[in-house]
Amino acid sequence: ERCAPDSVRERERGPPAAPAQRPWDVRDILGEEDEQDRVPLQKLKLLGDSEELRGLLLNPHLRQLLVTIDQAQDKSSLLRRFMQEPLFVEFADCCLSIVEPPEKENVLPE
Repeated sequence: ERCAPDSVRERERGPPAAPAQRPWDVRDILGEEDEQDRVPLQKLKLLGDSEELRGLLLNPHLRQLLVTIDQAQDKSSLLRRFMQEPLFVEFADCCLSIVEPPEKENVLPE
């Protein structure tokens, strides 16, 4: 390896590592005025435990919609458009039912 030209050594090692990106933070998308719209982290973790949500995420069309939103510059107008798509609405409803379950009606107190 010592005698090999730089280009050969670089090829053997692979491309240089990309600079580390800072971790994603909720403040990246929410301002102070949106504080009431934040979901506690422990409730967000419930999303990972949902079999129903996992099933929905197997749909490649839904995954492409989510990637499109993630990469979009104008997320709000895109979200308004996607809220007309039944598959996206089903995904959003599933997420909301997990983090904010509907209150049970007609339940007798114990």
